[in-house]
Amino acid sequence: MRAWQVTKSGRPADALQLNAEAASPQPPPGTVLLDVIAAGLGLPDALMCQGSYALTPGGLPFTPGQEVVARIVGWGDGVEGRAIGDRVMALTCFFSGEGGFAEACLGLGEFCLPVPEGMSDAEAATFLIPFHTAYVALVRRGRLQPGETLMVTGAGGGTGMAALQLGKVLGARVIATAGSPEKAALCRELGADRVIDHRTEDIVGVVREATGGDGADVIFDPVGGEVFAAATRCVASEGRILAIGFASGSWGRVDTARLVAGNYSVVGVIPSHYDRAFRERAQAELIGWWRAGKLRSRVEALVPFEALPGALERLLAGGVTGKLALAVDPAATAPA
Repeated sequence: MRAWQVTKSGRPADALQLNAEAASPQPPPGTVLLDVIAAGLGLPDALMCQGSYALTPGGLPFTPGQEVVARIVGWGDGVEGRAIGDRVMALTCFFSGEGGFAEACLGLGEFCLPVPEGMSDAEAATFLIPFHTAYVALVRRGRLQPGETLMVTGAGGGTGMAALQLGKVLGARVIATAGSPEKAALCRELGADRVIDHRTEDIVGVVREATGGDGADVIFDPVGGEVFAAATRCVASEGRILAIGFASGSWGRVDTARLVAGNYSVVGVIPSHYDRAFRERAQAELIGWWRAGKLRSRVEALVPFEALPGALERLLAGGVTGKLALAVDPAATAPA
């Protein structure tokens, strides 16, 4: 089979090699074997090329790619309730090197969910991680309530975009930060009540003004670094800062003295610590909102398989608005 493999640490353009004769994986217990239709592209995939992501596989070569839309062709022991040919969105076994940038990959049996009729391959390939992360963050960990103010940093990217939309569904007032006119326009299109261009505006000042000095009740932060530091200065008393990721290149640093003085919480979020039953319940709610037209994965482009390195370079440079998907199967469908 064809598979993109990281053969050395470096930028995607240098680290990735296309192997036309890669061996097909065999499913160990708890995994499903998938024929990949399309794969979602995320910043962690680019960071794995550099060896700077926490879940980068330990040896070389390996195939990255965290999420896919695919058809089930087999499974290992312990996997139940599956059928050959099912079209699913799945979290891959990227952490052991069998990721989705290949014609076949391994998926986690516990995080392999059906694709609703009418959802394109590109959207299905980019739905699972962003929307389940947003759901765990806002519903489970952040306990966002109707009428509260939600601030979403990096709202023009995949996970931020999901959190913005879900925040509106849950009845919050949403303040979004973005780093380009294109990303700001997307945030407005998705329903943000206020958009902050963090390159030209003071995040803290705008949030304080927009909330009458109170600050944001919940802050969804996949950016980290200086943006996280700004969040600590504009979070409300009893507010919750949800630490999601480090798109800036560094995690936010918690100042315990500021945390106590401000009477707020910093809450870690990752969607991997939940069982299949929870994920299926979350998926049912999310797909219900998707069917109602309230949630969408905005895919900027469905990238040809051969163009993967350049697409990941664009992600590293912050040049993508929304999400990118990789057409592993040339017949993969784009959003209408």
